[in-house]
Order: sequence, then structure tokens, then C-alpha cells
Amino acid sequence: MYAALRDTKLFFDVEGAGLVPDGPALREHRPALVIHGGPGGDHSGFKPSMTPLTAALQLIYFDHRGNGRSALADPQADPARFTLDENVEDMEALRRHLGLGPVVSIGTSYGGMVAMAHAARYPEAVSHLVLVVTAAHGGFVPRAEAFVRAHGTAEQQAVCETLWAGGFRTVEATQHYYAVMGKLYSRRFEPASAAEGRARTLPTTEPLNRAFGPGGFLRSFDLRPELGRITAPTLILAGRHDWICPPDFSEEIHALIPGSTLRIFEQSSHSIRVDEPAAMNAAILRFVG
Repeated sequence: MYAALRDTKLFFDVEGAGLVPDGPALREHRPALVIHGGPGGDHSGFKPSMTPLTAALQLIYFDHRGNGRSALADPQADPARFTLDENVEDMEALRRHLGLGPVVSIGTSYGGMVAMAHAARYPEAVSHLVLVVTAAHGGFVPRAEAFVRAHGTAEQQAVCETLWAGGFRTVEATQHYYAVMGKLYSRRFEPASAAEGRARTLPTTEPLNRAFGPGGFLRSFDLRPELGRITAPTLILAGRHDWICPPDFSEEIHALIPGSTLRIFEQSSHSIRVDEPAAMNAAILRFVG
């Protein structure tokens, strides 16, 4: 499904009913906007790992402008607008387009950055905020660069140098990056399963290059001054072994969002939904009540 909003078209998909039969009544499931990472990825990595959340939530996935199926819907989208600020405004426009009140906002990695900024700038739009393996400022990039140079294999170092240079030119090159880096993203990395997931993904190179390359917006953004404006109850989930958004970035967010809750998953890297999926979904369901 597509929503024409602002100056683009966003792809979105819905999993789970909003009204569920419960004896003689219909019980309402809260709408949740599920925000993918990257940039340059799409929502497909959440399926089916987040399906258990439909026990209490109606999940609304969407692809950022210039990403995934949104890129297919608007191939002429202006790359200069592939930014965090634009993604925040698109997310809020989608919420209004769908006629939703306050939503549960679930952002993972880069999606967590979008979710944080959205919750700070539109506090009335968010009932609950869930931030998964994310960071509030661009300091995570040099940390990740240093980690790979110290601990990565020669092949991992090579593909990451392409990432830091903003040098991806083909979809095949980005797919190769994720194949090579899989063991760092997940402690339970399984090549066959990961290959199936990559086959379902529609990666795009320009959003990724503009985010991480020289002068990329993820190198200089800083949401820390805004986090005190978040009023929604907030759950922060981190992976103990995360190489790109280490848990101290989540601890920093926890200190800056009043009343937030932090949980660190001891057996996870950046992909908690792969390493400890049942525990992650249970934590979110407890949080939203």
C-alpha cells in the first residue's frame, strides 16, 4: 500500500487487526509504527520476527523515502532530502494520513534515531517509545570505524571502508557488505537464513552513502539537546556485544530521557531480533501493557 504525502509516496504495510473479537466485544489493539534502520534498507527484516507483537499491537511498517518500496514508488525522489529530519516529517505525515492518534513508536538502529527525534518534536503523537540498538549522536560512527579496524577481518575492513567512503555503487555491493558483516551484526548468524532475508530486501545505495560517507548526516547529527522533551514512556533495548551502537550509547539515552527504562540483552549484538527474539518481543509486550 502507498500513501501520497508531502512530496513523495511512502510504502506501508499493516500486520494484525486493529479491532479483535473478545467475547461479545471488540478489543482494540494499539497502532505501532515500526521504523527500519539503514538508511538504505527497508522494513522486510522485521518480518516475521516481530509478528508476536500482534498479540497486543497493530503493526504498521513503512519504508523511508528513497528506501525499499518507497524508492520504487518515487524513483525521482530528491536525494538531498534523504535525511533524518525529512524522515521524521514523513513519519508524522504518515501518522496523520492514516488518521491515527498517539502511536507506539518502535525504532531500530537508524529507525531509533528517527523515532527519538519524532517523539521529541511531536510528543503528543507518541504513547509509548521503544528504542532498539540505537544512538543519539554521530559519535557512534568513529567508534564503529575503530572497532572494525581493530577487530574485523580483512574482508570486513574492506567493505567497511566502502561504507565510510560513501562508495556503494550497486545493490550487489550493499548485499555483499551485509553478507560479510553478518557475523558482527548477529551472534547467531546463519548464512542460509541471512541470505533468504537479504533476498527479500530491496536495498538502495544513495541513502546509505549520504548517511555514512564523508560529510554524511549521521556523522554530525546530535539529538541529545532534544531528548528531555520526550514525554512518552520509553523503553531502551541494547545488545551487550553490539559493534555499531554499543550499549553505552543506550545508557546515555537512558540518562537523558526522563523516566526511561533500559534493558541490555547479554547474548545479543546489533540484531537482538535475531539473537534473542522471544525475549525482545516479551519485553516490548510487557512495556506496552
